[in-house]
Amino acid sequence: MIKQKATLLLADGTVFHGSLIGKPGTNGGEICFNTGMTGYQEIYTDPSYTGQIVVTTTSHIGNYGVHAEEIESDHPCVAGIVVNSFSDVHSRMDASGTLQDYLSNYGITGIADIDTRMLVRHLRSQGAMNAIISSEFEEDLEGLKVELAKVPDMNGLELSSTVCTQEPYFYGDENATIKVACVDYGIKKNILRNLASRGVYCKVYPAKAKLAEMEQWSPDAYFLSNGPGDPAVMEYAVDTVKEILETGKPLFGICLGHQLLAEAVGIKTYKMHHGHRGLNHPIKNLLTGKSEITSQNHGFNVVRVDTENHPNVEITHVHLNDNTVAGIRLKDRPAFAVQYHPESSPGPHDSRYLFDEFIALINQN
Repeated sequence: MIKQKATLLLADGTVFHGSLIGKPGTNGGEICFNTGMTGYQEIYTDPSYTGQIVVTTTSHIGNYGVHAEEIESDHPCVAGIVVNSFSDVHSRMDASGTLQDYLSNYGITGIADIDTRMLVRHLRSQGAMNAIISSEFEEDLEGLKVELAKVPDMNGLELSSTVCTQEPYFYGDENATIKVACVDYGIKKNILRNLASRGVYCKVYPAKAKLAEMEQWSPDAYFLSNGPGDPAVMEYAVDTVKEILETGKPLFGICLGHQLLAEAVGIKTYKMHHGHRGLNHPIKNLLTGKSEITSQNHGFNVVRVDTENHPNVEITHVHLNDNTVAGIRLKDRPAFAVQYHPESSPGPHDSRYLFDEFIALINQN
């Protein structure tokens, strides 16, 4: 691949020069980093990364190409990617193509040959911020600053309604004994796979679906998915979660779903300094005393003080790196949620027991 020049500009004025990958152009978003050592295709297709430029801390990206089955949505969702060493050839025999072609075909602009270790240390210190990647403004930094100023701030941004399904659809075996209504705020395919493999017939609804519509299907339980954006501005979703809780049916939430459950019971959320993203985050289950290594991807979290002082909420999991809330359950409703990704695609399978607990909760109710 003939290398073209590209520029990465951060909102604080920091500039990196490197090589273009993906499609030539200019793309902006909030820049963040993921510490996962594998699974780049799953990361790039995770709808929760909508509006974000992802820096991968592992050195080599693209070396195993792309595979048609290793996707979490139908297309890449990232606003851009930043890597150290990019490979436009791959050594995987069953790969369906190169990562370069995949990114280019879907209009994703990225930059390679960047000192990602220095960049990640900078973001770890200064926090997540807006950034822009361009192959068009190499000699015009002032023009690139003008383009960067147009990128919306993630704080206060509602994105779920733009990435969710627009029409309900089914997933799994229609003869399954359990029916779960899944509210799609940016749901990952492997969540549905994990539910279906446990005898669940899923009906996936748009983010703004009304409870009355979902209740017409007579589901046994509800699931709140992951997704992008700021939960504090998703009043429509919070109102629906409140109504779901009133039905008394079991409820399970992951990531954004966790935050929306918290908001629905009066616990506030906040934007984190740089977020949790990667496959190696340590979590302690306070109910069992056991620890688990988890896959995470979130830039917002629930306020711990609010959670601790809530009379009907119990903290079930905590993040061992910074002691933030990683899981809650309600004392007066069959509802629980976690801030991380038990479907673990990519990532370790330590937390998949949570799907089993959801099934057990449904059977008990």
